[in-house]
Amino acid sequence: MSDTLTLKRTLKLPSLVIFGLAYLTPLIVLGIFGVIASETGGASASAYLLALIAMLFTANSYGRMAAAFPVAGSAYTYVRKTIDGRVGFLVGWATMLDYLFLPMVIWLIGGSYLQAQFPGVPMAVWIIGFIILTTVLNIVGIKVADRVNLILMSFQILIIAFFVVLSLTDVFGTHGASGLFSTTPFTGVNSSLVAIGGGAAIAAYSFLGFDAVTTFTEETIDPRRTVPKAIMLIAVIGGGIFVVVAYAVQLVHPGGVFENSDAAAFEIARRIGGHLFGAIFLAALVIAQFTSGIAAQAAGSRLLYAMGRDGVLPRRFFGRLSPRFHTPVLSLLAIAVIGLIAIVMNVATSTSFINFGAFLAFIMVNVSVIVFWAKERRAGRHHRVLLYLACPIVGVLVIGFLVSQLDVQAITLGSIWLVIGAVILAVMTRGFRTQPSELAVDEVEAG
Repeated sequence: MSDTLTLKRTLKLPSLVIFGLAYLTPLIVLGIFGVIASETGGASASAYLLALIAMLFTANSYGRMAAAFPVAGSAYTYVRKTIDGRVGFLVGWATMLDYLFLPMVIWLIGGSYLQAQFPGVPMAVWIIGFIILTTVLNIVGIKVADRVNLILMSFQILIIAFFVVLSLTDVFGTHGASGLFSTTPFTGVNSSLVAIGGGAAIAAYSFLGFDAVTTFTEETIDPRRTVPKAIMLIAVIGGGIFVVVAYAVQLVHPGGVFENSDAAAFEIARRIGGHLFGAIFLAALVIAQFTSGIAAQAAGSRLLYAMGRDGVLPRRFFGRLSPRFHTPVLSLLAIAVIGLIAIVMNVATSTSFINFGAFLAFIMVNVSVIVFWAKERRAGRHHRVLLYLACPIVGVLVIGFLVSQLDVQAITLGSIWLVIGAVILAVMTRGFRTQPSELAVDEVEAG
């Protein structure tokens, strides 16, 4: 493998949006519908609407930074370019919680669905199958993965559309046309602003990944324009899907009381479409996990590649591309190996600390935009106060609230991970006295 190769620019706006939506996994709104409906007392549509509004502030900040620094690395790159290389390393280290372990969780959930349907097949078989197929597609190249994502995302959207249509048909058959228009999915049954706020904090987890397309900046045509547009489109389209689906399904089942809130969508699927649609819905959930796994592993490998190329991770391993495929093969394989941990873990444990890293990255990207605005202003270059100062400040406050909603285990594990990163950074920078090495933006753009 050569370390002088560059990533190929082949992605356009539609491809980026598809990758971002695949990472979001729109079908997840049904997977966790019961949890949010229970939390909000049946006001799940309001929870998702509030989460969408909140996330748009941070999406704006990612767009500002992607336009200013069109290179791979996402939050890691933006923080080190605007604030400090050492802080950037710690943010990148925290972000690895999300990017490295999220694929593992995705494969674990997919394996869990399949084992539930085929209990005679060991969980390890399904997980290893997910890992091998996903890794091969990502190694062959982003263009191949892009085509697969398009096909699988189309199927996922089709199932969501069927679910909404069947839900509305069920409501129409029971209550007539007037039943299709109700404020109940927004107001809930004996709900409150506090309950809706708590539900929004959970619903915000569904948006994790809208920022992942920033890791494909060096594979995007005209990234300064394309990436910011993609980020906002992913947040708006994904959020719109979440709100519409939550509204329709909440009409079928007002309130937040279920026999099993974790399996509420399966119960509703069987009610509105019979056992056949329930089986199809299960298949769609598995396919959604596979699609999300492709995007998550691809994004994570780009973060490792960016940090390896900068020398903050071993450059000989992570900072190299395959001369044949122009993809970070070793970084992809590293994530695949980490994914094998899923064989001995459960979903609850593996997801407990992922959001800590994601939310910390969100906060620091908002802070980066504020710092960037101040530096540009001192240099005589002026940017819009609303987009570069007001929105990021609101973004920091909103994500700070979401962090406060994380459980103690997530905060504890996330803090331990940060301490480990700080120790590595101290050794690398001789007691924080020097900056970590980096590759200049101009060098990347010239490539």
